[in-house]
Amino acid sequence: MEQFGWLALTGLVLLAAALLEVGGDAVVRQGLRGGNVLLIVVGCAVLAGYGLMVNSLRWWDFSRLLGVYVAVFAVVSLLWGRFLFREDVPVSSWAGLVLIVVGGLVIYFGQK
Repeated sequence: MEQFGWLALTGLVLLAAALLEVGGDAVVRQGLRGGNVLLIVVGCAVLAGYGLMVNSLRWWDFSRLLGVYVAVFAVVSLLWGRFLFREDVPVSSWAGLVLIVVGGLVIYFGQK
């Protein structure tokens, strides 16, 4: 049961980091497109929060951490674009997402 708690905590931290990164990118993008320097600065601060959050997982080596994180980030990115920005995400992007998630699982469950 302790293993499940560790995995759940890790998943929550990775999800929070992905939300910060995608959100920060969205705010910077909005600032750049609207010429709003304050939004750019706020977005950069949120992106710094992502870096702090994802690297708070000290029990993983860097390459494994970021390898698994990329899969979480990819899922959040596509869902953010689809549902918050109401973008039409092509089937090829969903197929690519499946490949990225499979790669993240290989990294996570691979030889330690």
